[in-house]
Amino acid sequence: MARLVFTCGDINGIGPEICIKTFNKIFNPSKREIIFLCPSDVFKKTLKIIPLHADYQVISDKSAGLIDSKKITVIDLGKYKQRIGKPTAYSGRASYNAIVDAVKLCRSGFADAMITAPISKTALQIAGLKFKGHTGLLASLTGSRNYLMVFLSDEMVCGLTTIHVPLKSVSRLITTGLLRDTIKTLNDSLVGDLGFRNPEIAVLGLNPHSGEDGHLGNEEVDIIMPAIKSLKGIKVRGPFVPDSFFGKHLYKNYDAVLGMYHDQVLIPFKMLNFEKGVNYTAGLPIIRTSPDHGTAFDIAGKGVADESSMIQAVRWAEKIIINRNKI
Repeated sequence: MARLVFTCGDINGIGPEICIKTFNKIFNPSKREIIFLCPSDVFKKTLKIIPLHADYQVISDKSAGLIDSKKITVIDLGKYKQRIGKPTAYSGRASYNAIVDAVKLCRSGFADAMITAPISKTALQIAGLKFKGHTGLLASLTGSRNYLMVFLSDEMVCGLTTIHVPLKSVSRLITTGLLRDTIKTLNDSLVGDLGFRNPEIAVLGLNPHSGEDGHLGNEEVDIIMPAIKSLKGIKVRGPFVPDSFFGKHLYKNYDAVLGMYHDQVLIPFKMLNFEKGVNYTAGLPIIRTSPDHGTAFDIAGKGVADESSMIQAVRWAEKIIINRNKI
């Protein structure tokens, strides 16, 4: 039986709502225990919009002896002013503290995995926090160097070489060394986390037509190909011309796709999986998944948010727990 810890995300967004909706769908004391890190007043306000169909308890202590597996346990994060639909310093700090506490619970072995609701980069900045999102924060909290943002679905698994950076910065950030490390991390996660025995990875080019032999850019010739050729014992192919690769549905022939920048793979991924895609941070000593969408401030507090992606995040987290336990 898995013990899952959920974070509230940005309390002014849809995070608390989709968590409660998810609990209503997945809570089963014989299969999993649920811990929810959230300000208790925010939790109770959300219950007025989305009733919880299970017993719960609210505690302020993280001691294992206080957890009642037959109930959903809400660990109170304290008092934070809520302003629905707006990123604020309070919402940024609450989301940050929830993540920090969830990591502690996972690293101590108290929880098997953490499922994080969406956070706001703007709110983090307003709160004076230097992190741009979950990925870098989680890597910092766990001391991880080779980590990777991966997106999971039954149709496609894809990873990002660069994450949340301006497009003009992508070319100078991509190096042969970075690509080698990224491909290794992706391969290790495919084997150890997702259960592939001998995975095959497709790598996309950076430039239009993958540079067309250097006429439209040299990164494929000078950086990407040398990285691919230097890897031994890993099945990796490329660089592929991105538009043709997705247009011909070649992603179906590979276990994972590695893109060079955010939108290169996120656009096709979300076209296939907008309500069921999952964000996973590979390369960490803990397991963390999240829905593949943002805070949706525009619909926060209205009770209309779709929890499908959060439910899929639970499904993938439990799959990874099983695969890691086998190892």
